[in-house]
Amino acid sequence: MRVFNKIYILVLIAIVGTSCKDFLEQPVQGDQTLDNYFKTETECLAAVTGCYNALYGEAWWKMANFAIMSDMCSDDLWAGNTSQPNDRYIRTSHYGNPKQDQDVKNFWQYRYEAIFRCNIVINRLPLSPVQNKELLDRLMAEAKFLRAFNYFELAKNFGGVPIITDIILPDQASGIGRNTLDEVYEVIIADLNDAMALPQKSEYPREDMGRATSGAAKALLAKTYLFKGDFAEAKMHFEELMQKNEYSLLPDFKDVWSVETPNSIESVFEIQFDGSTQYTLGNRLPVLTGSRDDLGWSWGLPTSNLEKAFIDAGDTERLKWTIVKHGDPVAGDPAATSYIITPDKHKSARINRKYYIPQALRPAVYNRESNPLNIRLIRYADVLLMHAEACYETGDETGARSSLNKVRARVNLDEVTATGSDLRKAIRLERRLELALENHRLFDLRRWDDDNGKKALCNVMGPDGSFVKYNLYESTDEFEVSNQKENSNKGINFREDRDLLFPIPHTDVIQSEGAVEQNPNF
Repeated sequence: MRVFNKIYILVLIAIVGTSCKDFLEQPVQGDQTLDNYFKTETECLAAVTGCYNALYGEAWWKMANFAIMSDMCSDDLWAGNTSQPNDRYIRTSHYGNPKQDQDVKNFWQYRYEAIFRCNIVINRLPLSPVQNKELLDRLMAEAKFLRAFNYFELAKNFGGVPIITDIILPDQASGIGRNTLDEVYEVIIADLNDAMALPQKSEYPREDMGRATSGAAKALLAKTYLFKGDFAEAKMHFEELMQKNEYSLLPDFKDVWSVETPNSIESVFEIQFDGSTQYTLGNRLPVLTGSRDDLGWSWGLPTSNLEKAFIDAGDTERLKWTIVKHGDPVAGDPAATSYIITPDKHKSARINRKYYIPQALRPAVYNRESNPLNIRLIRYADVLLMHAEACYETGDETGARSSLNKVRARVNLDEVTATGSDLRKAIRLERRLELALENHRLFDLRRWDDDNGKKALCNVMGPDGSFVKYNLYESTDEFEVSNQKENSNKGINFREDRDLLFPIPHTDVIQSEGAVEQNPNF
């Protein structure tokens, strides 16, 4: 991950690259310990940089891998790779029982490591003798934003989780049980309200691009209320953000995920990566999701069901910048006129175009953490579509259509004039098409209520689910049907009473000595 000033890299590695216990108990850089750190501006900045570095775990397998796995649990991605053992991905994405899988444990563990780093800053920064109060206040607000972000990620994956806001080591956590989801939301909301004091994106110098901003805090606050089901409060905060005129849609959809357009006018918050090979601060997702015929590992391959959604909507522009299909040219890469994704090695013979880096723009060492593609976590199109949803749920259909149609206009789709449930359907479809493969789909399906009183995911997965029926009885896709090394019955084992959350890692339940209760039916 790109840090904001390379001067801090060595300090960062020394201070927060160690284990939590080592950080507190072992000497760092000679005689530095937690008690005598935060003495200079450089130390304060380095500690907060460590909080940013923990967002995606400083290695692909800690958190980025789990983001791909969660999209695999939706109707948008297969596990994909059919030339290597894929049990760990199949257990999760095909709704087996992944409670003992390392990937779930990694996500849980490293989100809490990220929170631990934030807690250090939040608890110790007020004791710093540094006289630059403006800087300290900003760093405190950044740490609170990052803590809120990590708790939000835990909440949407696991529900209520233990709330830890003090500096507590793993061996001190025994007996700390789960808080309710509402209690976790309260912590998130409180931190984000404090983070609202951050500068706007336009107030940061170029070298600080990627830092948390008041706009990012406002967007995440509104999203928290949306997930909470408080649509009126969400609508208010989305509109306050929109009225700031800090963000807008990029004119061309092709630029949204381009490696050449980091921190664009559409970016509300994105993780920074650097192409340097010296510190492995790059992004591994282009390799993780890429074709095995192009140095990739082919985990997380788009489904024909997703492709069909684009085709049925007449959405050719976003389709070509979202999915690459075997034998087709890659949009934006003149060196890939007939791209190879060997069907026997790839369940769907398709890959994710959003993470693809054109060959002329790749670093010299491609197959490692050296790709400079930033991960767009919150972008303005997402804000507009969440605003449309909040408007619809509060009876403001005019506002809903306005925000919805701004997103559609960029890709030359007709304005939506629908009302009632047809408007809600249009908003939900637009989220699938606009945000496809960006780690939103599963969580939308989990939270949306359908007309039959079930969560949307329950109508997509399960023996009678639309996705399962499509793959088993309707699809004629030549690649998916012929390659059953990953079974097309994905989702048939889905259970409504279990699979709206991921399981708490089994080892953590055991180690808590009963304080942490497992999610139902795992």
